[in-house]
Amino acid sequence: MHLRNSDNNSILLGERRLSSARELGERKIIELIINALDRMPNMVLPFGDDASAVDIGHGQLAVVKADMLVGKTDVPPNMTARQAARKAVVMNVSDLAAKGVQPLALLASIGIPPDYKQVEIEQIAAGLNDGAREYGAYVIGGDTNEASDLLIDCLVFGICRRKDLMTRSGAKPGDILAVTGRFGNPAVGLKILLGTLEVQPKLKERVLKSIYSPNARLKEGLALAKAGAVTASIDSSDGLAWSLYELSKMSGLGFILETVPIAAETQLIAKTHNLDANSLALYGGEEYELVVTVNPRKWRKACMAIEKVDGELLQIGVAAKETKIVLRSGKEELQVEPRGWEHFRLHPTQK
Repeated sequence: MHLRNSDNNSILLGERRLSSARELGERKIIELIINALDRMPNMVLPFGDDASAVDIGHGQLAVVKADMLVGKTDVPPNMTARQAARKAVVMNVSDLAAKGVQPLALLASIGIPPDYKQVEIEQIAAGLNDGAREYGAYVIGGDTNEASDLLIDCLVFGICRRKDLMTRSGAKPGDILAVTGRFGNPAVGLKILLGTLEVQPKLKERVLKSIYSPNARLKEGLALAKAGAVTASIDSSDGLAWSLYELSKMSGLGFILETVPIAAETQLIAKTHNLDANSLALYGGEEYELVVTVNPRKWRKACMAIEKVDGELLQIGVAAKETKIVLRSGKEELQVEPRGWEHFRLHPTQK
């Protein structure tokens, strides 16, 4: 048996490496947990998709998603308890939106620090109700416990027809790559909140709205599922670039970006402060847009479905056979890096 301390605080025990959570990162931790689990027979959605699903017969699926908000990592400065609780709901609804599923009900397990005041607890309850009712669902139960930090863990539930379910796999070369909105404002907003960027008050207000009041693209997801035009779909909360790599992995192909969908506010602030707007939009995260691939023969049908719900569908590129992700700029192709938001690691916008 060989035992020694390494420079990065890991311990080698035989050939087994005992690393800290910070060294592993969220994605490696998830991989380790998944590898220890028995696979449910006939899983509808594989591990790694936005949500999970169980066949309940008669062509119907029960679709569920659990996502946790933690005060230290998910609640930015000056966000109220009500806004934080609503965000906890939005995080979950967004994942069901990516599957094209209407949420019906949710459970909320809440960890509350002992020094929290009654008014803050009332705000949490109000925020949970705000988020649920905004998207046509109800909070029907949950759990409370004492915790050292605010924890809001939601589980949202919905039912859909199996044939309408959108997944992360299924994209084919030649499919149109599209998104339901523009990116970058949350990354800029985080810089403002961390005190590394100053902008005009009205512009600041518009940017910070994307952080304090995010919106899930549920109506767009439902419309796209009904149209039957989408071949693959993902929620973009971990960042546009990372979402593309997830779609690439699940569908076994690559993407050529022809444009980066940058929010107008991000574009303006980046120009004024000499920032890289493409990087802010690609790697920032905390947007709750849908990133989808669409059968080119059904592109018009998808656009019409989105128009009917007053949304937008922006074509940003195309799926390609070669498993690489690049941004085409004139005759040049720039590599899009596989990075985005990841717990236990430093956020790109804080580097």
